[in-house]
Amino acid sequence: MVYLAQDPTLADFGKDPWWLVLIKVAFAFVFAVLATLLGVWFERRVVGRMAVRPGPNQVGPFGLLQTLADGLKMAFKEDILPKAADKVVYFFAPVISVVCAVTALSVVPFGPLVSIFGHRTPLQVTDVSVAVLVLLACSSLSVYGIVLGGWASGSTYPLLGGLRSSAQMISYEVAMGLSIVAVFMTAGTMSTSGIVAKQAHGTQLSIGGVDLPAPGWYAILLLPSFIIFFIATVGETNRAPFDLPEAESELVAGFMTEYSSLKFALFMLSEYVAMVTMSAVTTTLFLGGWRAPWPITLWEGANSGWWPMLWFFGKVIALVFVFVWLRGTLPRLRYDQFMRFGWKVLLPINLVWILVLSGLRSIEDWDTQGKVIAVGIPAGVLLILTLVWPSRKPQPKPTVQEQVDSRPHGSFPLPPMDLQVPPSPRTMRVVAEREPANIAAGSDSREV
Repeated sequence: MVYLAQDPTLADFGKDPWWLVLIKVAFAFVFAVLATLLGVWFERRVVGRMAVRPGPNQVGPFGLLQTLADGLKMAFKEDILPKAADKVVYFFAPVISVVCAVTALSVVPFGPLVSIFGHRTPLQVTDVSVAVLVLLACSSLSVYGIVLGGWASGSTYPLLGGLRSSAQMISYEVAMGLSIVAVFMTAGTMSTSGIVAKQAHGTQLSIGGVDLPAPGWYAILLLPSFIIFFIATVGETNRAPFDLPEAESELVAGFMTEYSSLKFALFMLSEYVAMVTMSAVTTTLFLGGWRAPWPITLWEGANSGWWPMLWFFGKVIALVFVFVWLRGTLPRLRYDQFMRFGWKVLLPINLVWILVLSGLRSIEDWDTQGKVIAVGIPAGVLLILTLVWPSRKPQPKPTVQEQVDSRPHGSFPLPPMDLQVPPSPRTMRVVAEREPANIAAGSDSREV
């Protein structure tokens, strides 16, 4: 086996023999399944550690086989089919979710060009000039699995859960797509292998005539896009604090309410496969892909041979830990808060950031003085507007008496403001008109 330190290009794909293609496809599928099994165990152990409890530790060493045991248990449970369910759609809905999540891994680069049994091939199933659009398409199609699963169950709660889930995923799909626009503009390509290659070397920033090295990872160069993309990813994969499609306290597990046995396991599997897949996509687009981080790059062979797969998996595990961290620390949002955050916060910030980035790229060829003027004047105007913009003073709250006086004529009567209930006028009249009763009870008789 010969180690080759070379970035793959689009010309390197489509030349593999059929058996090598099958090996790559099988590797991607096995990676998704094993990552899911270990991901469930990893989440339960990490959340247990955060909650000061051991987590799964009985089945297998360190509880590693607990997830496998749970999967076998679900497989042997009774499979209940609702009477009003659409049987065909009810069966294929969870399959759609799993297939879309696994298919996205086909365009994710796991490493550079290597030699496998004498064949020079990239560690990637395939790549096309619009590979990132393939990722977005797979993410969008996963909505159908949730919508059809809720509708095909023939029950009210799954239907409501499916509708709410589809609105959530479509909303955050918009923010996710816009955050990738900055990556297209900076890298100049939509190929995933090309985006990784563009992050290989840091950029040079010229400040005051002095060239300063800048990092090559888009997570640093395009920090707003990275933050928005990751937030949208959490919302897209239905993970806490955005796990509103389940919302056990509100919709009885949402679109999965009527599912059981292996079908329920497939929906659960699709969630974790999507989490691992989106972690791999985030690593590819923003964290340099399979390239080693500094200071590992000081070693000349860090990005050669099979070592890059180790750095790639390390980055994916780090992002999965962030997913688990969010689940163990943040409470679930209300649905209206979540939708408001996506449409009124993430979307405007994304649009403004794309506009700013477009302006900065349009003045790259200007001289230093022109760049300072083009950037300094708008920044100064924005700062002045921020300082002099009138603040909205809260209106003074009217007193209780003012509220009473402002009521229109003929309104309903108000209760007493001092919370003292006056005696009924009729009761006072009856007591006053009642004659005293004389009771002869001996010498100590008295008038009552």
